[in-house]
Amino acid sequence: MNFSIKKVAPYLIAIVIFIVVSLAYFSPVLEGKKIQQSDITQFKGSSKEIADFRAENKTEPYWTNATFGGMPAYAVSAYYSYDFINKLDNLIRFLPRPADYLFLYFLSFFILLMVLKVDWKLAIIGSLGFGLSTYLIIILGVGHNAKAHAIAYFPLVLSGILLVFQRKYILGFVITAFAMALELSASHIQMTYYLLFLVLIFGLVQLIESIKNKEIPHFVKSVGILVVAVILAVGTNATSLLATSEYSQNSTRSKSELTINPDGSPKEISSGLSTDYITEYSYGIAETFNLFIPRFMGGTSREEVKDSELQSFLQDAVNKGLNPNDANYLMRISSMYWGDQPIVAAPAYIGALFIFLFVLALFLVKGQLRNWLVAATIFSILMSWGKNFGVLTDFFINYVPLYNKFRAVSSIQVIAELTIPLLGILGLKELFSLEVKKEVKLNALKMVTFIVGGLALIFTVGGSGLFSFETPIDLQIEEQITGYLDAIAADRRTLFFNDSLRSLGLVLVLASFIWLFLKEKINKNILLIGFAVLLLFDLVNVDRRYVNDDFFVSARKVDKPFQASAIDKEILKDKSYYRVADFSKNIMTDGTTSYFHNSIGGYHAAKPRRYQELYDFQISKGNAEVINMLNTKYIIGADEKGETGYQLNSTVNGNAWFVSKIKVVESANKEIMALDSLNTKTTAVINSKLISSDFVTSYPIDSTALIKLISYKANELVYESKSSENQFAVFSEMYYKNGWNAYVDGVLTPHFNVDYVLRGMEVPKGDHKIEFKFEPEVIKKGNTITLVSYFFLLLIPIGWFFVDKRKK
Repeated sequence: MNFSIKKVAPYLIAIVIFIVVSLAYFSPVLEGKKIQQSDITQFKGSSKEIADFRAENKTEPYWTNATFGGMPAYAVSAYYSYDFINKLDNLIRFLPRPADYLFLYFLSFFILLMVLKVDWKLAIIGSLGFGLSTYLIIILGVGHNAKAHAIAYFPLVLSGILLVFQRKYILGFVITAFAMALELSASHIQMTYYLLFLVLIFGLVQLIESIKNKEIPHFVKSVGILVVAVILAVGTNATSLLATSEYSQNSTRSKSELTINPDGSPKEISSGLSTDYITEYSYGIAETFNLFIPRFMGGTSREEVKDSELQSFLQDAVNKGLNPNDANYLMRISSMYWGDQPIVAAPAYIGALFIFLFVLALFLVKGQLRNWLVAATIFSILMSWGKNFGVLTDFFINYVPLYNKFRAVSSIQVIAELTIPLLGILGLKELFSLEVKKEVKLNALKMVTFIVGGLALIFTVGGSGLFSFETPIDLQIEEQITGYLDAIAADRRTLFFNDSLRSLGLVLVLASFIWLFLKEKINKNILLIGFAVLLLFDLVNVDRRYVNDDFFVSARKVDKPFQASAIDKEILKDKSYYRVADFSKNIMTDGTTSYFHNSIGGYHAAKPRRYQELYDFQISKGNAEVINMLNTKYIIGADEKGETGYQLNSTVNGNAWFVSKIKVVESANKEIMALDSLNTKTTAVINSKLISSDFVTSYPIDSTALIKLISYKANELVYESKSSENQFAVFSEMYYKNGWNAYVDGVLTPHFNVDYVLRGMEVPKGDHKIEFKFEPEVIKKGNTITLVSYFFLLLIPIGWFFVDKRKK
């Protein structure tokens, strides 16, 4: 009994510490407050119709009409049957958000370190350092919850893989299967894709070692076990993965049918996103030093600087005649950040102490673990440079499967966010090992202090002469106001110097602690306490610059982030079914309008591809006919005085209408270009690839014909039609072939993709009831696979255990 308690005690102590630290960092949650995250605010707008449907009908709609005119709900918010993994995840993440994600960072990394046989006290400290990495904190601040969720399970997945290669096959299989299932349930495919690279590099290192040590059978057996575990993990998430995969074929992440740009120029042919879009957020090569010195590149795009040179300069300029409004505007747009990326919310600071320990580990840690972690770190950093290291990036975009489906290549640094602290802690572990000679440790300490401390010293002393601290925008402003450039560069130099000196001081203090330990002036526990205090001081102070108590507001403001404006209230008096265009905002990055109305805009990282193209070619150019065909009954915008108002669109097409002509074209190019001059009320355009040779293209005009919407649900629309002749109806609803079925008087009837994004179908003469129902087969198929996978996930380890026991 005592042995069991001793074995469990470190985990219990760790869990208590992780809970305390998580709640302490995000202490406002103890007052009932919630963090206000910009992305989550947009999400609440986009998902409002889904949430309301769910609450009212106790089921899932799997479709929403409130964003981008209509799109699958499983790309926004969806719950699936038999999602037991989600219940397990909720059990682990029991703390209030976002403390739950911070706790998960800590716990998952701790388990990984324990699997690597790190002393539990050092493992706790290392886990705190990993979780408090600035990048991992800032993504919680802005609301990248799915990203944080996926990253948090990285270490747990690696724990299972390592256990299998440690020949603990059953335990490794179980942990890998469940950890991978949890990883996939986080629903951030890009992060999981990056995890795959980390695992593949590990596998390559293991293969080389297996060949050297003649252990190929063990390697093959381990890989086989892991493949089965991953297959079952995928199977438990089959419904969401299949649904996401299906939608991705229709999203901006898929290959476009168009071969031209909106201006008529040839379009870059790609099976995914364009190279420019993928590499827009590329980490600068010099910017990589942000991992070591937090404000190496000035911090964030909105870094606050007290008593700055820029403030003094602008105040002096106002005194000399500069318009105060112009001065305030310059202060708002001026950025301390002088790197290559468009916007930066915080530097990806891993910590001067972890960088120091990482380099120390290069001298002390031997074998395949070091080779794997160093290779993965280098790979991560090189790939994060994106367009700044185009040879490698272009190769991956063009030849590596799925790489061109994801943007913001700088985020691949999440691999380094894990590997650098991990190898650093392993280096400290070796420092405590009796198997490594003291002379080796002292020599390593001297070399690392010289390298890392020397680098910090060079930046501290000579940084001002190494960089210009300028951006192209600064030069443009300097042409208008002489002296601006000197002022803003001076502020950036100050930040650079202060943080360089800060990192230098931290490195020297830690090096001193280690030297005292090696000289037996202090013991291991004193060193650990000193390291823990330094680490928390370092990371928490930097983190609090960017995510602090100011991010928290009352729960009511988070749960109901929007209050209806006078305009919203007026529009909401109309109880019919229609759409709203709010051109006072960028409609393609606006999820807020969807909170109150069905919007022709929206907010999503993977927009419906055809709808994005419709916006680029038509809506952005103000094509009234296209806006009308989307049933845009109300238009919000700013008048000449800049005041926001709205107007009723008297020429809107409505929910459905009959057209007399069908224009047949031979390509997607001609299909979208036809909308340039199409009278959408009388004519519809269709691609010849979608129809047979006997397709009717002309219909008689029936002045008495009528079609109207009589019932609306997000996933079911019912119309009545009346005509004396066969007619062709166009519906102002988004066409999506994978799930939407049309019924005329209860009989399944074909419908077509017309006007590039809408639905159309032939309606027989007479009185009829027309129903559109969203009945996605992918959900049924996924649920079946999920149940079967759970069965085998339980059966295999239980059966394996008893068979193994019988053999013994």
